Amino acid sequence: MEPPSRRHERELRHGLQASRPPLPPRQRRYKAGTTGFMLALHVGAMAALLPRFWSWQGLLALAVLYWVTVLGVTLGLHRLVAHRSFSAPLWVERVLVLMGALACQSGPIEWVGLHRHHHRHSDQPNDHHDAGRGLWWSHSDWMLHEIPALQHVESLTGDLQRDPFYRWLDRWFLLLQLPLGAALYWVGERAGVHGGGLGLVLWAIPLRLVLVYHVTWLVNSATHAWGYRNFDCPDRSRNCWWVAILSFGEGWHNNHHAFPHSARHGLRWFEFDITWQHIRLLWALGWARRVRLAPVTACTDRPVRRGWRR
Repeated sequence: MEPPSRRHERELRHGLQASRPPLPPRQRRYKAGTTGFMLALHVGAMAALLPRFWSWQGLLALAVLYWVTVLGVTLGLHRLVAHRSFSAPLWVERVLVLMGALACQSGPIEWVGLHRHHHRHSDQPNDHHDAGRGLWWSHSDWMLHEIPALQHVESLTGDLQRDPFYRWLDRWFLLLQLPLGAALYWVGERAGVHGGGLGLVLWAIPLRLVLVYHVTWLVNSATHAWGYRNFDCPDRSRNCWWVAILSFGEGWHNNHHAFPHSARHGLRWFEFDITWQHIRLLWALGWARRVRLAPVTACTDRPVRRGWRR
């Protein structure tokens, strides 16, 4: 009989779907609110692409807010808050978290709690986006169902639960889209943008959100299916260059799972990490301190397994 370790490595190499028991009946039902919200956003994103709503101002608004939102997720919610890979002044942390909350990927407490839970149980049956259940489940289907991992969020986020700002934002993060939408509509109407204020809103909110959603989901799905591995982690994590480009460095996922608290995910010379470049800028400005890094050998571009340095 094939040893379990060898069978696990074979599944990792070939990206095979692991054997998983069926979901319990309660988890098979789709959540009406989340599913309806996602459908509405995708309809709005497709409407934005109609010729009547095209404008270079819309494209510019999309690009700027994509940068703001993705950086808020990768730099703020992920590397700063979830893993504490560096520390920053309180005002910097809150600005970055507000940027991340614009992604509408739940509130910061829930986001951080679920991410910490994922690292504890990566690609195991109790991982809420377990890659063993297939690409579609790990990409986005998981969020349309009840997930037991939500029961552990409070115990995994004690550092955030004490902060009234985080508690408020966790409840009201969706409201951030209202002043943003009102400002975009006003600018679109005043500037006489082709497609008007509505066109600007469609490009900068539903289209942006859908793009950011799928880029974030690719880190959960594609980087657990395709790419190469620098480290022998006990999960399916892989380094996927095209996901790294879209997600500002999060696609170097195997590196991240090997060194979860490293502020830098791209560890080899060709693994360009846009988020790390922003952390370096904050560091130069004195706004990032106690930066935690994965160690790298002096004579090779491959990292080695040693202790952390500060």
